[in-house]
Amino acid sequence: MATERDYKEEYKYHQTPAQKKRRAGRNKARRDALKKGTVKKGDKKDVHHKDGNPRNNKSSNVAVVSRKKNRGKYRFA
Repeated sequence: MATERDYKEEYKYHQTPAQKKRRAGRNKARRDALKKGTVKKGDKKDVHHKDGNPRNNKSSNVAVVSRKKNRGKYRFA
């Protein structure tokens, strides 16, 4: 039988300053794409950071991809 999860312990990660900045970078990329019109609310698209750094929101590093591709088991280059 699997051990029980410690949700309180897991949530501590989301409160760290580094994780807050990464989340803010992802949110900013999505907002910028909404302003440009490349994504729409409810379109099942993700804003993908090509280099894996969510704080690098240069247009050359950001691409709009399907949720399935961005969140899939195998990462793409």
